[in-house]
Formats: sequence, structure tokens, C-alpha cells
Amino acid sequence: MVEMLRAGKSVQVIAPPGVGKSNLLRLLAYNGKVREKHLGKDAGRFHFVYMDFSEVRERSLFEIIKFILISLSYSLGERKFDEEQAVVNENLKEALEFADELIFFQSLKKSVDYLAKVRNLYLVFMFDRFDDYIPNIDSRFFLDLRILNSRVAYNLVSVFGVTRPVEDSLETSIFDEFHELLVGNHVFLPVKDPPGLAFRFSYLDQVTGKNPDERAKKEIEKLTGGHGKLARLSYEAILSEDLPVQAEKIDDIEKLLLSRSQIKAALVELWEFLTAEEQIDLKGGSKNDFLEKTGLQSNGKITIPLLKTFLISLPKEATSAKLVYDPERNEIRKGDEDITDKLTPSEFRLLRYLMQNASRVCEKDEIINQVWRDSKSQEGVTDQALDQIVYRLRKKIENDPDSPHLIQTVKGRGYKFSG
Repeated sequence: MVEMLRAGKSVQVIAPPGVGKSNLLRLLAYNGKVREKHLGKDAGRFHFVYMDFSEVRERSLFEIIKFILISLSYSLGERKFDEEQAVVNENLKEALEFADELIFFQSLKKSVDYLAKVRNLYLVFMFDRFDDYIPNIDSRFFLDLRILNSRVAYNLVSVFGVTRPVEDSLETSIFDEFHELLVGNHVFLPVKDPPGLAFRFSYLDQVTGKNPDERAKKEIEKLTGGHGKLARLSYEAILSEDLPVQAEKIDDIEKLLLSRSQIKAALVELWEFLTAEEQIDLKGGSKNDFLEKTGLQSNGKITIPLLKTFLISLPKEATSAKLVYDPERNEIRKGDEDITDKLTPSEFRLLRYLMQNASRVCEKDEIINQVWRDSKSQEGVTDQALDQIVYRLRKKIENDPDSPHLIQTVKGRGYKFSG
């Protein structure tokens, strides 16, 4: 990741839930020794601004710009950059007097110009949990980011913490202004992080005052595949047992772990972040490129034995549940799961329209005119673009996207929903 940042590239840090990408981003933002280790003599010049976008998931672009400016000020204070923080705070104070989006953006531009050009800082905006903001994203977000990037001769780059590539979650038209700076710059975090795992175990030993048999730790590491969140929860479960915590004195560690609601919730979180196609491949043992890159699979085999046992217990209906649109909540559910947040705005509107017109053929022109009624949003929505959106949508909802059951193509005309 650091190599990409040094080259002036924005980066996507991709990992399944619970692997620890937030820890990685926070370490660079808040730990001086980590920066020195990876950046050497440049550690003082690189300035990381950490932002948790789950905090602003439903906020307007105006609120996002304000959030970035406030986060920038806070990050300078954390590093005791008092002079730089004073300048940014003055810009922030001026913007707050007007409470206008344009004024706030001007203040952000002034702050970035000062820090990059005058103070010679290399700014790195870190947008953690960016997936949470995607359902409500405004295309102007990427335009504004490109403007900031261009103003300072590329002395500003961005890191997006996501569970899957941005280009798989957004239509190209939304991030077109930022496309060349972002697409393909992927860093997939490994599921297993040995130093992080050792730290978690050591810390829990210290705070609980217990010192389990090393075999218990190795068994947990094996069962969880080293997955950070699962390993931590599993170790806490072992430490909380009234029984002696030697591995050989626990009849069935796996059974014990799967009986804990927090561990089951973490496994469900992993399962539900996957698309329908990925779920089928993971459960059926078919090699899947995304699963291999994220480390959930290795040569088609599940890398987390605990997850494999959990999936065996799932009913078949879990992967073939009925799709239902709830007009009161404006949600689309697959069985008991709300899949709304897995869909981009365009995918959601398209699927909702097809479901509302189930069992009849929807012509392509009709779909484009009805789903993208706003003439501005229709720009770039060609027949080919519609086909691409349908393709991505099938990957998220069909058990077998290559043999679709829910969204059927009617050659020469359009599509029909028959779920």
C-alpha cells in the first residue's frame, strides 16, 4: 500500500468483515513508530487523515465536506502540528459562519493548498468503511476529490477501506472523474495476520490474568484460519470457561465456539457480505476469483474450518430464499436478509422496477425511461450500460448468474423478472 501511495496512486484496501483493515488504517494515522518503520525518513512528511465513513453514511455532500475538514484539523492536532492546525481551524471557523457547501469546499481547498504547498505535507485521506457511504453517494464526491487532487500536483492521495472493489459497487458514471486514479489499485489484506493474532492473544492473557495451554491457541488459530475477529472472540470464549483452559480438557472446542452467539454473528456477517454467486461457490467448493483474492478460499477450499462447519448447518433455503420488495420500508429482502445495502442505487431501482412488473417483458427503452426518469441520470445509460448493470445485479442475487432464474433475458426486447 505504501509503495502505491509513494507513486501518487490512490488505493483500495479490500478485506472481508473482521479481518482488520480499520486497524491497519488507524495504525498509520495514529502510530508514529509504524509510520517510521514503513516510511523511514519520509514519515514526517506523510500526513494520514483517518475518517470512519460509517459515521456519515446518510449525510449530504455538504456534511461530508465538513466532516473531512474537521477530520483534517483533528489529525493535525493528534500529531501536535499546532501551527498547521491553527490555519485549518481558521478556515473552518470562516466556513461555519456561512454554513454553505461551496464555502466549506473553498475552505477545504485553502487548507489542502496550505498544507501541501506551504508546509510540504503529502496528504493521505483515509476513507474507512467506505461501503457504508456508497448507497447514498453523490457523484460530486469524486469530482471534488479530483479537484483537490489536481490543485496540489498530486500531493494528495486517498485510501478507500472497502469489503469489495469500488468498481464492483458503483456505476462508472458516478466515479468517472476519479476512475484513472483508483480502478485496479487493489490491496487485498490476508485473512491471517500472525503478528496481530499474537498481540491479541497476549493482550487477552494480560487483562484476564490467565495463561492457557499453547495448544488451545493453536487450535483456535486453526479453526478460525487466523481471522482476526473470529480468533479474538474464540479466545475470549475459551478464557471465559470455568473449566481449565487446556485444549485436551475441552471435549469439543469447535462445538463450544459455535454455541456462542457472538461467534455465530461474526460468521453470519462473513456469509451475508458475499453475493449469491460467491455463497454458492464457497459452499460448493467451486474456485472463485474474488474469494481467492480475499483469502476466504485457497484453491477452491474454505480457509476457515469454523466457517465451513457453520455453512454445513445452514438450510438449503439460505442460498435460494425468495426475493421480496417491501414498499413500506422501500427494501428488497432475500428471505430474512435485507440485501438493499448490497445493491448500488441503480441496481436497486432496476430490480425494484422489474419486481414491480414481474412476469411481463420490460423493453430496454421502457426500463431506461422509467428507472432513470431524471434526464440527467439517463446520460450514459445505453443498452450496453443496462446490460452491464443487469450482469452485476445477477451476480448479487442469482444462485448461478450464468444460468439466471430470477432475471431472464428476452432476446431483442428486454428483461423479465420471474422470481
